[in-house]
Amino acid sequence: MKTQGEKVLPSVLILTPVKDASRFLGRYVELIEKLKWPKTQLSIGILESDSIDDTPNLLDSLRPRLLARAERVNLMKRDFGFRIPAGLARWDPAFQLARRAVLARSRNQLLFRALSNEDWVLWIDSDVIDYPSDTIERLLSYGCDILQPHCVQEPNGTSFDRNAWASGGSRYMHDMRGDPSPVRLDSVGGTMLLVRADLHRDGLIFPAFRYGLKSRLARQSHPVWGAGESKQRDSQ
Repeated sequence: MKTQGEKVLPSVLILTPVKDASRFLGRYVELIEKLKWPKTQLSIGILESDSIDDTPNLLDSLRPRLLARAERVNLMKRDFGFRIPAGLARWDPAFQLARRAVLARSRNQLLFRALSNEDWVLWIDSDVIDYPSDTIERLLSYGCDILQPHCVQEPNGTSFDRNAWASGGSRYMHDMRGDPSPVRLDSVGGTMLLVRADLHRDGLIFPAFRYGLKSRLARQSHPVWGAGESKQRDSQ
């Protein structure tokens, strides 16, 4: 940790998975450059996968700007061989499970390869187009282990990230607008997400499957001596 006057500042690792993101990367780097957080306490990790545009070359060209802003920068490559057929939107229902599984795997690959001794991980999607220069200070000020800011496409608009919800998916963040304190969510997304790094080190990852469903690998409880279903999986 470093000190700024009397204040102890934690180290923060910004992580971003990217795919076909060339049209967003200029703004992405510009916003990171505007952050007030000290360079000595900032690291950046980016994992590129399955791009068919100029994302890899553009990332290489932007590396000097990232190195000027952060103490440590890791640019990584990991392809998963997944593409949505041409003409279909990424939110097409037929490909949602496969797309989300690959995204979770890419986030986990990035996390395991980039996390070093940082205190916090700040996930930021490459297509987030604006946030305040004191975003890190604001997020840390709440003292939460996991915190997701509300992302909208226009001021006072509805929630962009519908993966963040409460009450069984019946309430999104725009439904809870106006509360002066953080509100409890049952699920979070990844548009922007602050996580205490030790939670990731203790096993918190992005599940590459439909979380909450009964696993076919879970052992059934015995009708006589089994009290409740075991969560242990059979060996593969």
